[in-house]
Formats: sequence, structure tokens, C-alpha cells
Amino acid sequence: MAVRRRSSRSSRSSRSSRPSRPERFAPDFDPDFGDRALTEARHDIVIGRWQGVRDLLAATGDDWARRTHRVRLLSHAAAGSSTVETWRGAEPGNPDAAVLRAATEVVRVFDAAIAAGRGAAVDRGRIDAAVNACRGAAEAAPADPMPWVSLLSVARLYEGGVPRRELRHWFDELRRRDPYNTEGHIQVLRYWSARWHGTHGSMYDFARDAAGVAPPGSPLPVLVQVARVEEYRYIADGALGRGPVRGFDQHWKHELAVTELRRTHARWIGGRDPALPVAPEEVGDLNFLAHAACYAGQVDIARELLGMLGRRAAWVPWAYTGDPEEQFTRFREGLGVECPQARD
Repeated sequence: MAVRRRSSRSSRSSRSSRPSRPERFAPDFDPDFGDRALTEARHDIVIGRWQGVRDLLAATGDDWARRTHRVRLLSHAAAGSSTVETWRGAEPGNPDAAVLRAATEVVRVFDAAIAAGRGAAVDRGRIDAAVNACRGAAEAAPADPMPWVSLLSVARLYEGGVPRRELRHWFDELRRRDPYNTEGHIQVLRYWSARWHGTHGSMYDFARDAAGVAPPGSPLPVLVQVARVEEYRYIADGALGRGPVRGFDQHWKHELAVTELRRTHARWIGGRDPALPVAPEEVGDLNFLAHAACYAGQVDIARELLGMLGRRAAWVPWAYTGDPEEQFTRFREGLGVECPQARD
């Protein structure tokens, strides 16, 4: 018996001395992109508590990029509950509550449009009510760009769009408060897309004009890559069930697409300190640029961007070109990007 016990210990020792197999990489599709305070606040909304949301937005202050990111995701969490209305009732003079309620009303109208199905008319009264909530929020929080982002979002739902003068006014008001607000620009880009109230040409014109005036270090040039994804999605949806779109294999790789990709990278990422962490509000935009680099075959840029992202993946745009997890993992492994386990 003693010999067998020694043999068993020896066997266990031998097994434990073997090097462990590296953990397989798995992307993290956390919608908050690592913003833990936001995750806690969204959980609070789901269980009907608003105090943590109030404290989070107060602490965010006028960091407009982070505030836009947080309000947008909080509004999605609030759309299925009455928590934001409870907060408004408890603190009717709190401007943050007005801003969040307006954003939530916009989400609810979009949810109703999705439930009705593409092509179905959305109740004009509901859209008008969301617009009025946004205007009220803009009065309650005059310095905040988010009510104008919400207005630019809901504008798409009006049949035929909104008058150009009104859309321009809303956009000018946004830029007065936050000239390079990426989310607001993306909403206008989508408004001018062929899917909504414009054409591929008008969408690209808007994206290129906005990108051209962005200062170095701003993510705004990624609008051009967002436009390319929107075009791909529109054409791919139209071809559903009718076979591949002829010549579409070069959509990401033709000369102009590659030139614009490299330009966006140079203006946004070029010269950036590699030790500078990627903020949660940057992750979604960075996924658009990484996606474009991967599909354009720009190896050095793709490897750098995927390395910056680590595990933080966004459902969009990867979901428009296949299975998001499969693509994100395949490109990382193919490019030999180091597993971020030790850093994240």
C-alpha cells in the first residue's frame, strides 16, 4: 500500500509539472466596454433603482464623449421599465433625469418601429412625443449635447424625414455644444444613408466632409468606415436570397477604401501613445476601424488595432459580415495578436 501511495503522489506531481495549455481566446461583447460604473447603474435601472444612475451622471459631468456613451446605454436599459419616470417624479428639477428620459423615449419609439416591421408606418404622435421630450431636455440641460443627439436619432423615423432646415438646426445646436460628437454625427450619417432618407453618395459626402474638419486625435474620421459598413449592409440585405452581389468582394479592398482607412488611422491613432488605454467610449468606434482594416487586408494596422482592443469586441459592425465571435477570433489568431489575458 505504501508503494502505491508513493506512486500516486509521483504521478500527481508529474501531471502538475506539465505546462498548462493556454486558455483559448474569447472576445468580450460587454456592451459597456469595460465601464464598470455604467454596468452597475444599468443593473440598478433593471431592478427599479434610480439613485445610482443619478450619481453616475452627476459624476460624469461634462465629459461629453463618456456622457453620450453612458446615456445611450442607460436609455436602452430604461426603455423596458418605468425607472426613469420614477426618477423624474422624485426629482422633477434634475436635468439629467430629463435628458435620460428623452433618450429613453427615442429608444422606445425605435423599439416600436422594429416591432411593427420594416416599411410599417410609425405612429406620428409617438414620434412627436419623443421630439417634445428631447426639446424639454434641451431646455433643462442647455449645455448638454445629448438631447440633440436624441433628436438627430429620432428624425429618421418621420416618414419622408424632417425639413432640411430643421435637421440643420438640430445639427448646428449639437455642434455648438460638442463640435466633434461622434455619436451625433453617426446619427446624421444614417439619416442620409440609402436605408433612410438619402443615398450612398449623400452619406459618403457627409462622412468625408465631417472627417475632413476633425482635429488630430479625434475619432470622427471613422465616419467614413461607418459609411462603408452601412453601404455593405444595405446592399447585402437587398441581395438576400438572390446570390452574392457581383464585385462586392472588393468593397473593403479597393484603392479608395484602403486610402481612406489609412487616412483615418493616421489622423486618429497616428502619434497616439501606445501606453494610453482605450476608453470605454472609444471601443465601439475602434471596432469599426479594426473591422475595416481586417477586411482590407491591412495587416499592420489590423494587428495594432486588435491589440489595442484586447478582448473588447462590439457586436456591430462584425454582425453585418458574419458571426461576430468567429470573425474577431479568426482575425486575431491569423494576425498572431498576443492574447490579452495578462493585461486585461
